[in-house]
Amino acid sequence: MKIVKRGNETVARLYSDDKLRRGLDAVKYRLLGAEIDKGLLFKLFVYVILINVAFIYIKPILYMVTTMVKDAQNILDPTVIWVPRTIFLGHLQHASEMLNYGKSFLISVSLASSVAVLQVFSCAIAGYAFARLDFPFKKVWGALLLFTFIMPPQITILPSIMLFKEFGWLNTFLPMVVPALFGHGLKGAMFVIIYRAFYSTLPKELDEAARMDGAGPFRMFFRVMFPISRSATVVVVLFSFVWNWNDFYFPSLFMFTAENVPLSITLARMAGEMKLAEGAGEITVYAEAIKMAASFLIIMPLLVVYLFAQRWFIEGVERTGLVE
Repeated sequence: MKIVKRGNETVARLYSDDKLRRGLDAVKYRLLGAEIDKGLLFKLFVYVILINVAFIYIKPILYMVTTMVKDAQNILDPTVIWVPRTIFLGHLQHASEMLNYGKSFLISVSLASSVAVLQVFSCAIAGYAFARLDFPFKKVWGALLLFTFIMPPQITILPSIMLFKEFGWLNTFLPMVVPALFGHGLKGAMFVIIYRAFYSTLPKELDEAARMDGAGPFRMFFRVMFPISRSATVVVVLFSFVWNWNDFYFPSLFMFTAENVPLSITLARMAGEMKLAEGAGEITVYAEAIKMAASFLIIMPLLVVYLFAQRWFIEGVERTGLVE
């Protein structure tokens, strides 16, 4: 009887140890997963990193929005930092009047849209030529294209100003629009590289089938290649539109005395006027709130565009290989 009892205790202890081990294995599998990127700890680590990075980008926007809706009482109250007690929308109206928002908005939309459309067609043609066609000194032209991509624009800005002055293009939109017609403009070399990378991934059978049907390079591009480059086109359109919308450098140099200017220039002029007013002793508690309201009015169209185009934009970035 003692041996049996001792044997039952051994079996029970072994069963308990096995159960405990299986429980620990289940917890380990739950925390670490079958692979390193499948476990709970890894996912928790990723979410912590993403939340912190997202907060870095979202915090200025939150501060902008909460500041522009504060009235004088909330601005002067040191206890009100993020959430105002009352909502005041008068700063938006004041900022809109100082920016001449309606007129400047139409100018910014026209300039950014025209440059984006022209860069799509010109850069797509250039990218297709580099990816699918053979022409003399192709490697040399490719090296020059890469050089224009890495070269700072400040190097060529003075000769460009002198050239456009001789053409009589200063204080007009032509210095930004005409170069885009030939694949240049803001970040034009990058867009050529994007299209070149996309067209290089397409199978050679497309060219062979088009040639068998008697299609030349131009017909093959406009009837076959360009219609299937939707993902690359979405990326180029959005990048070009956003960068030209936010660009201050080129408009400030080519349109420094113009009357009709885009929003980036009117914002700088408004900030200068408010700084002069503060220097003259006309200090107002609403200065920061008005500046935040003006900044919000400028970035609001871009937020709306991204809200509706984010799915196509992310898909285009993945297909064009920009994430690699």
